Amino acid sequence: MLGWREVLKALTKKDFRPVRQRGSHIVVENASGRFVVVPRHDEIKKGTLSAIMEEAGLTREEFLALL
Repeated sequence: MLGWREVLKALTKKDFRPVRQRGSHIVVENASGRFVVVPRHDEIKKGTLSAIMEEAGLTREEFLALL
């Protein structure tokens, strides 16, 4: 399982930057205006991780390469 730190680190490699946080959710945005919400959990569930990849416009292989 991946934690929020690893997911956030991978997304920053694709030029996503944190723009705000509300409670335990961090919102990141890239230069083209695409938003992704990352829950600040030590273990992110598989379905949530899939949704994050889809929101970011990344395939599973692309995302794994960023880790």
